[in-house]
Amino acid sequence: MCDQENWSITKTHKRWRLAYMAICFNRILISLFMKVVKKNGPLLGTLSYVDIDHMQPMDEDSRRDKSISFLHGDRERLSDMVRDKNNESLSEFEGVKKLAFGAIDGEVDLFHRQTVTSAKQRWRLVFRAIYCTRVLVSLPKKVLHKNAPLLRSLSYVAIDVQPINEDSPNVDVKKLCDMVRDKDSESLNQFGGVKKLALLLGTDVKDGIKGGEADFIHRQNVFGANKYQKPPAKSFLSFVKEAFKDTNIFLLLVCAILSLAFGIKQHGLKDGWYSGGSIVVDIFLVVLVSAVSEFTQSRQFEKLCTKSSDIQVEVVRDERRQHISIFEVVVGDIVCLKIGDQIPADGLFLEGHSLKVDESSMTTLTSESNHIQINERNPFMLSGTKVMDGFGFMLVTSVGMNTAWGQMRSSTTCVFNEEIPLKAYLHKITSYVGKVGLVVSALVLAVLLIRYFKGDTKDDRENMINGRKTMFDENMNAVVGIVAVAVTISMVAIPEGSPMAVTLAYFMKCMMADNVVVRKLSVCEIMGSVTTICTNKTSILANKMKVMEFWLGTEVVKDNTSLDMAGDLRKLLQQAVSLNTTCTVHKSQTTSLPKTFGSPTEKAILSWAELAVFNLGMNIKEVQQSYKKIHVEGFNSEKKRSGVLVKKNNGKMIHTHWKGDAEMILAMCSTYYDSTGVLKVMDEEKTLQLGTIIKNMAEKSLKCIAFAHKEVVEESGQVQEKLEENELKLLGLVGLEDPCQPEVSKVVESCTTAGVTIKMITGDNVPIAKAVALECGILNPDEDLDNEAVIEGVQFRNYSHEEKMEKIDKIRVMARSSPSDKLLMVQCLKKKGHVVAVTGDGTNDVPALKKADIGLSMGIQGTEVAKESSDIVILDDNFASVVTVLRWGRCVYSNIQKFLQFQLTLSITALVINLVAATYSGKVPLAAVHTLGALALVTEKPIEDLMKQPPISPSEPLITNIMWRNLIAQALYQVTILLVLEFWGRSIFGVEDNVKSTLIFNTFVLFQVFNEFNARKLEDKKIFEGLLKNKLFLAIIGFTIVHQLVVVEFLKRFSNTERLDWGQWGACIVLAAFSWPIGWLVKCIPVSSKQLANPRGLHPERLA
Repeated sequence: MCDQENWSITKTHKRWRLAYMAICFNRILISLFMKVVKKNGPLLGTLSYVDIDHMQPMDEDSRRDKSISFLHGDRERLSDMVRDKNNESLSEFEGVKKLAFGAIDGEVDLFHRQTVTSAKQRWRLVFRAIYCTRVLVSLPKKVLHKNAPLLRSLSYVAIDVQPINEDSPNVDVKKLCDMVRDKDSESLNQFGGVKKLALLLGTDVKDGIKGGEADFIHRQNVFGANKYQKPPAKSFLSFVKEAFKDTNIFLLLVCAILSLAFGIKQHGLKDGWYSGGSIVVDIFLVVLVSAVSEFTQSRQFEKLCTKSSDIQVEVVRDERRQHISIFEVVVGDIVCLKIGDQIPADGLFLEGHSLKVDESSMTTLTSESNHIQINERNPFMLSGTKVMDGFGFMLVTSVGMNTAWGQMRSSTTCVFNEEIPLKAYLHKITSYVGKVGLVVSALVLAVLLIRYFKGDTKDDRENMINGRKTMFDENMNAVVGIVAVAVTISMVAIPEGSPMAVTLAYFMKCMMADNVVVRKLSVCEIMGSVTTICTNKTSILANKMKVMEFWLGTEVVKDNTSLDMAGDLRKLLQQAVSLNTTCTVHKSQTTSLPKTFGSPTEKAILSWAELAVFNLGMNIKEVQQSYKKIHVEGFNSEKKRSGVLVKKNNGKMIHTHWKGDAEMILAMCSTYYDSTGVLKVMDEEKTLQLGTIIKNMAEKSLKCIAFAHKEVVEESGQVQEKLEENELKLLGLVGLEDPCQPEVSKVVESCTTAGVTIKMITGDNVPIAKAVALECGILNPDEDLDNEAVIEGVQFRNYSHEEKMEKIDKIRVMARSSPSDKLLMVQCLKKKGHVVAVTGDGTNDVPALKKADIGLSMGIQGTEVAKESSDIVILDDNFASVVTVLRWGRCVYSNIQKFLQFQLTLSITALVINLVAATYSGKVPLAAVHTLGALALVTEKPIEDLMKQPPISPSEPLITNIMWRNLIAQALYQVTILLVLEFWGRSIFGVEDNVKSTLIFNTFVLFQVFNEFNARKLEDKKIFEGLLKNKLFLAIIGFTIVHQLVVVEFLKRFSNTERLDWGQWGACIVLAAFSWPIGWLVKCIPVSSKQLANPRGLHPERLA
């Protein structure tokens, strides 16, 4: 009995212990739910997961006790009652209070029915249960009162909290990408349209994304960044492998390995590896320099590719327009698009007018244009396509690798492996020199073998050797040694590294430092041959426009009279300025002055109006919000005007506003407003008077813009979408000043000195074109300006072919020209034999940019279409960079000529000396010579004297008469001195053959060191001018001297030389130094203008 009682007590204690644990869990849940109710938001992240899977089962006695049944059997009923807000179930419990007291009574009865030893402990647990139950009863009422989510049944509660941004876009990324790529209208309708999708992406259709840096990072994490995966770049080892593929290098390597093997066999490993090992080292040095040159060029081109891809995009963020990098565009951005822009990502059309894009890059493999109209019915816009007309706003939906353009870009790499005629021609020359070296090596090999087998060869102990009387092993060793010597001779003729690769890499780096990006390497050789530059007017202007004059009718408006302007006229001017524009004005809270975004002309007009220069007192946003745009015609170079058709909110009047070239707008008007706001008829006299006003402004270099207006009553049921072009009312004229860049006059003067003619081709009228040309120096005021120097495009267009060819050289300015006139000018100049460069910044300049030998676009004002069509991009829009391009083009060509002159002198001397010495003594004094100074010559920077020379003729050979004169003189001197040392060196210096050979080798290397200074100037005698500015050249010269000192004095066995004393070193230096005065004297010898070599092939397809 006692055991049974103890067992019952133990069982009761276990049940109460479990009950206590359940109450603790309940209290945790209660506190957690109370936080949820108070905050009415997501759970705290501190308790990310709470799982109460079950409570302990009740014993049989408790199950039969109905007083506590609601705690177990009716708890699901209680949960359902609260979740479903069921008042009938609550009434069955006789209200909330009865329910609470019932629970309490049930708990109390339960406590009395348990057998326990400590009453105090039991009542403490009862108190906890009562408290827990009361909280649970009050909780549903609070939840219902706050309309918060209902709690689940307490039998199982699982809370999984994830850190989530409540404002995050909840859109399927793949579905979004496929929708735009496939142009799926059904999927767009499922999103609820473009504006609904913008809300889903957290974007305000007017003000753009309103978030900080964290929001942009989150969007990039969810939707990806607007960057493309690039194929892996070629490694350095790949360039090494390519260098080893050269046939000459392969043959040399085979012979070196054989020489190394037989040397070790004959003399052992300790002494036998020197001869073959030195050849292997020489080969690897040649390969290493070549690989480093090509690798450096490749890395430089990768930087250029990244620079070219990083275009600026105009987006709307935080209620204002701003320019960002294309790599910073994120999903949800609103992109502003205008003519010539490249679409930076996939997206949807929000709003705009007359928007057309060219999708030929995405849909066809040809260059034919594929213009697609973009509007509400076709809102899908693809990344990589170009805007050809109109303007608009786009909602970005996919970026980077999620776009079709991104996938195309990822499969291609930016490798500048285009064929460069100059590089091909240079490779042909060096290959020819290498082949001559192989021929000489073969002759030397034949001579040495004949001498060996005839018994005319001496060994190291001066004993005669007859190959016919020696053993086979000795013959094999001797033959391999002879072959190795012959092979190493050809190495002297092989240039170390790729001079074109070195000069191009250096050229690209320096050009980028000067804010010039070369997109096509093939133009590097043409830049020095440019004879004519055709530029538009905007390329030479500072693009800092300002309104200088404002005319109402035939009277100029002064600051103090603008207040007296009629109210109706002021409103019309406000409409004309505010509605007929693509600019926006943003007023920052940090600055008092507003910031305007748009073209220079639009910005100048808006700044004039917004800043109340003439007290217009206008608010652009208020005016724009008061009217609805019906139709817009964007500005283009053909019409030279822009127009807008608007209707006032809740109004019936349709307003047409035109703005553009004053002469063209004036021809559309029949009436005008005077300074008092009175509308007057424009008769013939007033037309002539207004025309004179326009002409006078043009002669002062002011760009004249006219505003015109017309209003009609809206016809019932008909929507007018065509702008009126007749019977307009002239509102006023503004004259804008756009000064020339301060450096333009010096640029024109420098180009004229260099033999380069600058022609200005503009769409402006003759007076303003003539005024700008005079200001820049393109026209000389002392010349007869009417003598066919200034013409209009229509006049040039109507010339016959013979007249064009006859007069084209006299033309300096072509006004009122169209894009076709500019293209025609370029074609005629090329047929006349000119090498033409064209500057441009607009879409209308693309045909001329493509047709020209060199197309230069502007990086700031230039459109992306113009940049892609050009060969060179001037990043800072500085016209002075044109001279930089010309100077560097001539410098590159000159550096290649310097390299060739130096290398040919070295090769001719080495091959002649080796051939003669092998025939005479059976030994070769110049086995392998390395002078990196040849590559130092291609890093010379341009000098001013280059712009005092005429352009390089396309028919001029790469090796000119001047170069032949210089290299022949130096080669004759070097060969003479070295032959004297070869035949009489022993008796002159009283030395052995080994020392004599070292003297010949040392003098030859020093000859090349001193001749590098001569090669710095092909014609000029001042060979030391600007020497301290080329630190790389000095460093390589110093390295060459130190290397030669180490080889002669410390690497006796490896290089097969002997140490020289101070006197012998001095003799070598003095003999080499005589090349300086010889070079000075030779440059005094005049040369014939006739060429001694065939012309090089300089881009025949572009110069045709």
